[in-house]
Amino acid sequence: MTVLKGKSLRPWMAALMLCLGATAAQAAKPLVVVLNADIRGTNPGVNRDGNTDGVMLNLVEGLVGYGADGRVKPLLAESVVLSEDGRSYTFTLRPGLQFHNGQPVTAAEVLWSWQRYMDPKTNWRCLSEFDGRNGLKVESVETPDARTVVMRINAAHALFLDSLARTDCAMAGVIHPDSVAADGSWKAPIGTGPFQLADWQRGQSVTLRRFPGYVSPPGEAPDGAVGRKEALVDEVRLLVVPDASTIKAGLASGALDISKVQNVDVPELAANPALTLVEDRTGGRNAILFQTRDPLLADPRMRRALAAAIDTRRLVGMVTEGKTEPNNSAVKRGSFYYSPAQARMLDYDPQHARELLKEAGYQGQRLRITTNNRENIPSLPMAIVMQQMLRDVGVESDIDVVEWGTHMDRFLKGNYQVLVHSYSSRIDPALSFEHFTGPKASQPRKVWDDSEAQALLNQAMVVSDTAQRQALFDQLHERLLQEVPLVILFNPEEPWAASRRVTGFQPWEGMPRLWGVKAGD
Repeated sequence: MTVLKGKSLRPWMAALMLCLGATAAQAAKPLVVVLNADIRGTNPGVNRDGNTDGVMLNLVEGLVGYGADGRVKPLLAESVVLSEDGRSYTFTLRPGLQFHNGQPVTAAEVLWSWQRYMDPKTNWRCLSEFDGRNGLKVESVETPDARTVVMRINAAHALFLDSLARTDCAMAGVIHPDSVAADGSWKAPIGTGPFQLADWQRGQSVTLRRFPGYVSPPGEAPDGAVGRKEALVDEVRLLVVPDASTIKAGLASGALDISKVQNVDVPELAANPALTLVEDRTGGRNAILFQTRDPLLADPRMRRALAAAIDTRRLVGMVTEGKTEPNNSAVKRGSFYYSPAQARMLDYDPQHARELLKEAGYQGQRLRITTNNRENIPSLPMAIVMQQMLRDVGVESDIDVVEWGTHMDRFLKGNYQVLVHSYSSRIDPALSFEHFTGPKASQPRKVWDDSEAQALLNQAMVVSDTAQRQALFDQLHERLLQEVPLVILFNPEEPWAASRRVTGFQPWEGMPRLWGVKAGD
């Protein structure tokens, strides 16, 4: 028998053993959710990453949030009214809102929170989205009464509410001033979410407790970050477990209740009757990027030829084992803006590919396809399948596999010929197109350096009318299919596993949405 002594035990393993011990002792078991790495802090939107954002999603709330269809909807606000000039937003707070310390939520705390975010000393991730550096500036915030907040911006901007709703900005979460010490230093978040922070053991766990004074937004069901919110478990323990094999064992034993899992482990976990698999389609995009400044790929006929050689449906089916639908659009499937025009795919036509290669004067030059070795993203399989499809039309290529840091360095510098890349989620289509559209001279990471496309995108960032925005996004998609600076393949569907004692769990945009979740004995 192996004896593990406390000081030699890894923190995550020690915490897992505590959970196992609690189960064995028949103690009241919290809902145990896995974090593959510790959070970076508890200060909303400051020193954050994906895991931190996921915890903040359950603790703090802003005036608005994203719905599942990608539209921004009221959250702490009961209503949002836009002035005729498109520059003033009037937010009316929902009645009865409380902070985790029992104090009422008023416009004064909204203003205090905003002023704190806009103070450069706070180091809020999203300061540049609102201080004018990126074009949008909040010129004033007024509080005419306890339930009303009026924010005025420098010019009409369609993405103002989207920027407020972004989870990487912690939704500009409204917190109570007691979240900071008298000297302004950070203590802990006193927010308004359905859960409140109970404890953070660095490197081991984060414990949340149900907030009994929570007042849910209207709605019959959860809807992205909004809709009906009910904390149905008294305690959630987010346990830091970085090791995939330990996660599998913990799920199988019942010590762990919920975890994101690796694709390679899905068949084994799906065969376990004690577990349920849940898919989470995010707004990320897996894509093939072409360096349009490369002498060979600068010719759009060459790029169209390569695109015509790629059977998107077959490639996506192969690398996702048929679990994911292909999508050549920058707009996520399921988005409010995913129109029939966005559903149009690139034509797979090997014969036309050969004709275009001839027109472009292709002389048999070998392509270099750069990809990476990340385990949970099928970048290498995508490169291998694409390599064979290109070979079928007479284009030979070499695959260069690099580690993730090198991959990102080459992406940011535009130092590649063909790159198999994964973009992180951007919920509003304008932000999604902006991810890869822009001037390569000043932003080498940009792929689509096209003045007409940029003009269409600039309009989509200003116009608020949904019909007008839809028309602009549809034009952008049509132009994208013609110029082919990249081939978007699919929105990733991330697998999660939950124990059978858990019901109602549905992750959202890669984060554990913990409201609406029940846990039996």
